[in-house]
Amino acid sequence: MDKERFLGQASFAKGLEDVIVCESKIGYVDGAKGWLVYRGYEIADLVKCSTFEETAYLTIFGKLPRGAELEEFTSKLSSYRSLPEPVHRIIRELPQDGNAMASLRTAFSALGSYDNTGDRFDHSAWTEIGIKQVAQMGTAVGAIARHRKGLSPLVPDSSLCYTANLLYMISGRKPDDRMTKVMDAAMILHIDHEMNASTFASMAVASSLADMYSAITAGLASLKGPLHGGANETVLRMLLEIGVADRADAYLDDMFARKKKISGFGHRVYKTYDPRAVILKKFADEVSATNGTRHLYEIAQKVEERVVKQYGGKGIFPNVDFFSGIIYYSYGIDPGLFTPLFAASRVVGWVARILEYLKDNRLFRPRALYTGDLVASYTPLSERV
Repeated sequence: MDKERFLGQASFAKGLEDVIVCESKIGYVDGAKGWLVYRGYEIADLVKCSTFEETAYLTIFGKLPRGAELEEFTSKLSSYRSLPEPVHRIIRELPQDGNAMASLRTAFSALGSYDNTGDRFDHSAWTEIGIKQVAQMGTAVGAIARHRKGLSPLVPDSSLCYTANLLYMISGRKPDDRMTKVMDAAMILHIDHEMNASTFASMAVASSLADMYSAITAGLASLKGPLHGGANETVLRMLLEIGVADRADAYLDDMFARKKKISGFGHRVYKTYDPRAVILKKFADEVSATNGTRHLYEIAQKVEERVVKQYGGKGIFPNVDFFSGIIYYSYGIDPGLFTPLFAASRVVGWVARILEYLKDNRLFRPRALYTGDLVASYTPLSERV
């Protein structure tokens, strides 16, 4: 088939690689420089100076909040945390040992049935629903974490910030200030990352004006995949399998020989160090030194050294998933909850980009490059052999 005739002035890129699908002022990734900004603010500055709530406000509304604005936003997040009892009941009916992201996807889809404002289509209503979904995502993650242990869900603590309350609902223990700061930093780093698979999935659904709950559920469905949200759990399994730093060389030699992908390395956009990995490595160093997991950090250092030496010339370096799992595991978080934690942060980016796109909405309707037959003769069933 004449591909040029079919495509005209369009171009074909498998996986939509480097295809521009919208305009945005929310987040920008410079893959060559290893640079990530939210609304013009470098991610390192936000981790150092901001909080999850403040960065969430910035991401959604486009500016740093004044004191009263942040107080109102934080108050809304706190007031919207509770889940309807029927949704808790649905979570309890799901398998305790099932995939946590499957449970989160199911619970969040059900939430839409209990919000009588869910089918309103004006921008202000979608904004309010979006804030509600950010708040409820953390509570749903906490409820699923408790269910996996056979425990009842905890009532959200309005005295705690978003991150501290999330950690409390998962473990039943209120985190200290340092743990809250480290995990808050990790949450900030995962808020947005331009047009990734889950963000695009949520925006594509929203572009049909389905509803915000359907759009966020689509994001969760995409994030579940091991090529997107599940990579840090895979990294941790690799580190645990290696066991000690002295075994890393043999493990990697085997992986290199079989041309196997090393989890936590490489990125579709970054051709240098992922700036999120640079920040998380410092936190992993600190946290592992004080929580009995130093051996995992030492293995990670060895793996990083070997993989960068082997593949760095091809632009393959550690990404955000390589060090985050060490931090979570060091704090006693079940590896099965790593991707739900990602969702509890990335929901902010989904909401922000959906709201931005809806201001000038156009239904996503890409084309496919047809490579089949153009002409076929129909054969009656009785004559087919």
